Amino acid sequence: MSETAQAPQGNTGDIINWPMLKVHYRTDPEAIAALLPPGITVGSEPNVNLTVYNFPVPDVPEYGVVTTVNADFNGIAGEYTLGYGIDQESAIFISQEMNGQPKYPAIIDFHRIGPMVRARCTHQGYTFLEFEGMSDGPVDPMEEFVQNEWWIKSSRAVSIGGPATGYDFPPHVVHVASKYGTAWQESVSGQLVLRDSPWDPLSTKLPMREQLSAYLWWPIFLDRTVTLSDPLDPEAFLPFADTISGSRWPGENGAPPRG
Repeated sequence: MSETAQAPQGNTGDIINWPMLKVHYRTDPEAIAALLPPGITVGSEPNVNLTVYNFPVPDVPEYGVVTTVNADFNGIAGEYTLGYGIDQESAIFISQEMNGQPKYPAIIDFHRIGPMVRARCTHQGYTFLEFEGMSDGPVDPMEEFVQNEWWIKSSRAVSIGGPATGYDFPPHVVHVASKYGTAWQESVSGQLVLRDSPWDPLSTKLPMREQLSAYLWWPIFLDRTVTLSDPLDPEAFLPFADTISGSRWPGENGAPPRG
């Protein structure tokens, strides 16, 4: 990192320069495989990727936490998104309907004071994720890269008083290709803690075997496309159609699984 480089600056109180907290950890490949619908496969590294952020969407603060796992589709390496927990209700339903983006309501506490960094994510009264650490200072920024993200768009057939069978719109993969640069990056020494929650079962369905990295990241948004990709087998997908809230965590009729 050049001694003359400067951290991002802005107007006092302007959230546009808030960093994202990125934490990556290794889990079991079979744990990831159990969450992926047929047609999407576990990536070369069985990693879980967490991003805690505060960013204007479109022009008001949105606190959020994104959970993805490394996964491939059609021979392309990427990340399958299990959920976007956000505190802005207005963005949840339109994102699901239009693009299949798995957003759901959550309470996010994310801030830094000097080098100290804290994050706490809560859903339905359960705090499922906590992180506390200290910035180690700037590191050399990553090279420009393209991130491929997989969402699922589908709509089951209208059914009242009977079993839901078939689809009004069968499941398709939505391919999100984003190109990023890095304006600034700081390594963070800290510990990720996953807590039991029936609504966000990270600790049980994606247990942490090793924390790989944690850092603050100021992205440069270079490009983004969101396109409808290939369909998935509709019958094979049916067990994955029931999810918790608006996420892709498996559930029953929008709630945590019973038992």
